[in-house]
Amino acid sequence: MTAIPSGASPRPLAGPRRTGRAALVGSVCAALAAVLAGCGTEDPDAGTNGVGKLPAAKIESKARAAAERADTVRLSGNIVSQGRTYKLDMRLAKGGARGELTTKAAAFQLLRVGEELYLKADAAFWAGEKGSTSGTPDKGAAAKLGGKYVKVPAADPVYKRFSGFTDKDVLLGSLLGLHGKLATGDRSDIDGVRTIRLSAGGGSGGTLDVSLEGTPYPLRLQRAGGAGVVRMADWGRTVDLKAPAKDQVVDYGTKIPGDG
Repeated sequence: MTAIPSGASPRPLAGPRRTGRAALVGSVCAALAAVLAGCGTEDPDAGTNGVGKLPAAKIESKARAAAERADTVRLSGNIVSQGRTYKLDMRLAKGGARGELTTKAAAFQLLRVGEELYLKADAAFWAGEKGSTSGTPDKGAAAKLGGKYVKVPAADPVYKRFSGFTDKDVLLGSLLGLHGKLATGDRSDIDGVRTIRLSAGGGSGGTLDVSLEGTPYPLRLQRAGGAGVVRMADWGRTVDLKAPAKDQVVDYGTKIPGDG
């Protein structure tokens, strides 16, 4: 056994000296682990236009403004209006529209170029329209109108009844209303586009899905009271509006025979 020189202190053991360093390293590792764990939490607004962070009323306001600024849109779906259900597929522009409407009784095409409205339907549709005042179908007038583009006079009730379906501002203005207190709901996607849903009155006042990508356009509307579901797409896409060929048009001037 080696003797310890007189006056010398024994050498301390290594273990106790490393205890503080080990604690420091451990705390650093724990903090790093916490940071890495936080990085794994997905931000639902990452890569979006940011409207998902806004209050519901602000999101609705932005969606309306985007819809008003857009030159064109395609509307498709079902609308219940004045007790009638219409299935529609309309491409709307600032200067007109084209598309199809279907009711329980008939299907027809609508085309508006400027102020000129054309309606193309079969003879059965026109027989019902022209006989609506007398109760007796006007088969003579219907035969002339069926299968042709009828240039509808502005004074004719048919013009008033259907022109609203060809007016972008009028149609969107009547559709985009939500009724009741607004709230934000689930995030989803429509045709691959991420959306956030607004609901009014707990859903009974309608719901509106707004795009979280690019411009915050409204993409899907469920109307209050079960009055239909409408999809909105092709915002800003060109709509080809041309008057039909003259040999496909029936023009009766100021009044369609058999009316009134």
